[in-house]
Amino acid sequence: MSKHPELPASERLVVLLIAAVHFINILDFMIVMPLGPDFALELGIATHHIGLIAGSYTAAAAVSGVAGSFFLDRFDRRKALAVSMFGLVVGTALAGLSWNLPTLIGARVVAGLFGGPATAISLAIVADVVPRERRGRAMGTVMSAFSLASIAGVPISLEIAHAADWRAPFYSVAALGALISAGAIFLLPPLRLHLKEGITPPGWGMFKMLTRPLPLLSALALMAMVTSAFAVIPNIPSYLVFNLHYEGEGWIADLLAWLGIDYRPSVLGPLYLIGGTVSLLVIQLVGRMTDRFGSAAVSWVGGALTCTIMYIWFINYQPLPAMLLFVFFMGAMTVRGVPARTLDTKVPMAHERAAFMSMQSAVQHTTLAIAASLSSFILSENRDKSLEGMPTLGIIAVVFAILLPTFITLAELGVRRRDAKQPDSHAIKPPAAAGMGTTAPVPARAPASPE
Repeated sequence: MSKHPELPASERLVVLLIAAVHFINILDFMIVMPLGPDFALELGIATHHIGLIAGSYTAAAAVSGVAGSFFLDRFDRRKALAVSMFGLVVGTALAGLSWNLPTLIGARVVAGLFGGPATAISLAIVADVVPRERRGRAMGTVMSAFSLASIAGVPISLEIAHAADWRAPFYSVAALGALISAGAIFLLPPLRLHLKEGITPPGWGMFKMLTRPLPLLSALALMAMVTSAFAVIPNIPSYLVFNLHYEGEGWIADLLAWLGIDYRPSVLGPLYLIGGTVSLLVIQLVGRMTDRFGSAAVSWVGGALTCTIMYIWFINYQPLPAMLLFVFFMGAMTVRGVPARTLDTKVPMAHERAAFMSMQSAVQHTTLAIAASLSSFILSENRDKSLEGMPTLGIIAVVFAILLPTFITLAELGVRRRDAKQPDSHAIKPPAAAGMGTTAPVPARAPASPE
């Protein structure tokens, strides 16, 4: 028998539902920027305010992440997820009803306030249900939602907007989110074993949590991962078009013409389609490798790949095909993401998982906003719209890419030492009455600290 068996049917159902929740959450965030020119024109919004609209979601998610860390572990996870998804769906639908800049920003704030906790609760559910020896592949499945959003979600949303108007994608995502939310409510069993008598959620103790070694290392690792990626990601389209004079993949148009299809794809669309497809395949392998070799080993591979692509694409540009460079970049990001988020599920104890994940959500969204704004201080625009300063951003990304596996290695060693001293039931099985497995034993008292 394999040392790491496939996910049982009960776990697989939970993981697929959580992956669907993540898909909606990610797609809700991703469609705003490509739809920007359309709603800016109709609502009379200046184009430089599009970033403000996208940033309002991130800021709200960061605030709700901090707030949610104080109380999310006090509720049945299924009910908490239902409330969060309801708020996210309402906020998404309100965006389609907006009539000016303030109402659109308000709608995105509502979506962010509920979208941040939805992510935290989802990851807590995965950690509750899936034992650690299978958690890498479970997280790989959940994180594949990003690839699916890039491959199908965004292109389909743009086609819907083209056929109708910019409001239609928001309504469509809201409707799909309502269906997935209903599925999660009716298919998930009650998840409240973390509320057993004698176990107290951290509450205000969350502030103390960030001063302890393991949670602090996890936060630093997440900050390093986000910074190394989003220092360059917002500028890649402009860099490709104006610095590298990328004009698209002509062979795709030729292939379509040979098939009798008179259609020329957008310049960047095929990059995201193929890059997302490759990352979707890579993410499944990375999940299995994380289960087998551990988060630290796999994250060092991801770090090496990230440093390589940053050097040959931004620091000392090598004239390789843009498609190859873009796919390499997305693959490297994927190899880093799965081990980092898998380790996140092993750091907190069962009674504080949602709180910890909520705090991590706040760290992620805050760092994302700071990292994305780096370019405004470092880059300058030439007369031909090309960007000056990309090598500097590349060097910054390399530094943080090396820090990421360093923090993960230290955190993983700490988790192993802690678990050797005080074993914890890290996987909480849903009740057998729900047809989802047996109940794992829960300690009568919460451990003093998750270190």
